Amino acid sequence: MSEVVERFLKYVSYDTQSEDEVEAVPSTEKQRALANVLAEELRAMKAEDVVVDEHSYVYATIPATTEKAIPVLGFISHMDTAPAYSGCGVKPQIVKNYDGGDVVLNQEKGIVLKTEDFPYLSLYKGQDLITTDGTTLLGADDKAGVAEIMTMASFLLAHPEIPHGKIRIGFTPDEEVGRGADLFDVKGFGADVAYTVDGGALGELEYENFNAASAKVTVHGASIHPGSSKGKMKNALLMAMEFQSMLPVFDNPMYTEGYEGFFHLDAMSGTVEEAHMEYIVRDHNKEKFQEKKALMERAAAYLNQRYGEGSFVLQLKDSYYNMKEKIEPHMYLIDIAKEAMEDLGIQPLVTPIRGGTDGARLSYMGLPCPNLCTGGYNFHGKYEFIPIQSMEQVVELLIAIVKKFEAR
Repeated sequence: MSEVVERFLKYVSYDTQSEDEVEAVPSTEKQRALANVLAEELRAMKAEDVVVDEHSYVYATIPATTEKAIPVLGFISHMDTAPAYSGCGVKPQIVKNYDGGDVVLNQEKGIVLKTEDFPYLSLYKGQDLITTDGTTLLGADDKAGVAEIMTMASFLLAHPEIPHGKIRIGFTPDEEVGRGADLFDVKGFGADVAYTVDGGALGELEYENFNAASAKVTVHGASIHPGSSKGKMKNALLMAMEFQSMLPVFDNPMYTEGYEGFFHLDAMSGTVEEAHMEYIVRDHNKEKFQEKKALMERAAAYLNQRYGEGSFVLQLKDSYYNMKEKIEPHMYLIDIAKEAMEDLGIQPLVTPIRGGTDGARLSYMGLPCPNLCTGGYNFHGKYEFIPIQSMEQVVELLIAIVKKFEAR
């Protein structure tokens, strides 16, 4: 079993699921366990400046092996897994020499990873897959990235004859709840530029992402006995549905792809008296992003005129922005990654991220930070899988980027 696989299987055994709506960082204490393990491993491989801070951010240095003046390069991944699906008791399954057909994840529960649903599975015929057992997510987002960076670090520290500049490593908590960069010490990290290793299929290379906001709508109704409610009842549930109906039907994740943005109603609850809706709002184009938020404000204002001021309370909060404008002055980062991929026989797939990464936030905090692939698929659920050969190639890719960075 290769080193990166051993590390990955070890890391996914730690439940590091983060939690929404928690002010503390990390949002869950269980993330600290993996942070401490990573720090111990970094010290054992003789990395320098290894630190786990009070918020469970892990930092370390691979010292330079050349006196050549080279910008400090960083590699960053996150330790937490998504709140959307359980990461407790992960039982990875290794499918050796995958035959190209459906994969039974859990015979007892009838859970099957089907090529009909996921046709890209067939691309990995003859390779070895790591899957879930159908009861949890796998955690490749982003423990694959963590394992790949750690394996790269182990290799470079064991081979000081390879010339390279100073390399900084960072692992963050709470990325999945949008807070991974909140307390990242950019100044102390000391890198000039960096890559997050937090993407999907082998070859993905990303420097564009959504502009993102969250929206919470509270609807105040008036509950009156239905037998005597004419002219008096205000049904907050129906009023909430009316708000949703004022948003464009096809600006919805179910109907969008590529650069198309959306409104996503992520949660809804309530009674006649009071209802609550939670949205995420996304668009790559900043002007369209602002217009989407303005449309929600106009809808709330119109409905307040109709039902009375204060009936609809809209709270909008920006989450992160498209990193493209921060990466474009440093496009050599994309060129180096593409060249490294091509040298390894990997087809570069430069695509916009239909989501966000720590790198988007960090780019606006002064650390230009495009995103590299991990090799994984179907993140945040029971159908998650990752080809072993892809993980091994990502390790080779990281080492190749380090070498090309030195040779610039």
